[in-house]
Amino acid sequence: MTTTEKQALFVRDAIARRLADCGLELHPDKTHIVYCKDADRRATYANERFDFLGYTFRPRLSKGKADKFFVNFLPAVSNDAVKAMSGELWSWRINCRSDKSLGDLAHMFNKVVQGWINYYGRFYKSRLYPLLRRMNEYLVRWAMRKYKRLRGHTRQAKRWLARVAGREPRLFAHWRLGVRPDGWTMGAV
Repeated sequence: MTTTEKQALFVRDAIARRLADCGLELHPDKTHIVYCKDADRRATYANERFDFLGYTFRPRLSKGKADKFFVNFLPAVSNDAVKAMSGELWSWRINCRSDKSLGDLAHMFNKVVQGWINYYGRFYKSRLYPLLRRMNEYLVRWAMRKYKRLRGHTRQAKRWLARVAGREPRLFAHWRLGVRPDGWTMGAV
């Protein structure tokens, strides 16, 4: 056992004693000592990641000075949070709202999507891109349902939505981030 691991166990036990004095206890399933593996700490341990407040902290690739890549211990949106946001996005049934205009859809959903971007996009923003691309797919399906000339023509509907995004790049919150329906994402690594 290394010195730092002994120190971590000592601190955990001290916290447990202090909480016990207050009539509280550490949750046994949620309390772990995690090894923060990165470019400088390369050993392998059982616990090298943890979830906290919708983020997963784990070793991830980072770009440093002179565009050099290295491993860093960083947060990004957790799989559970992505799953919850996906469920919320699906529940909106965007593709079935052909009675609404594109502006109405933007007005209805931008606040929530902007909130996701503000909170989960703070660290490792690219982990949100697949979810936001799915929103573009729902908008393509909406266009195919809304406009008769686009029914059954997915490629034409994608081109139509890309032209709209070109004319009005600030209409949807995720378009402002750069996740456009033309398949090109600004700032993607």
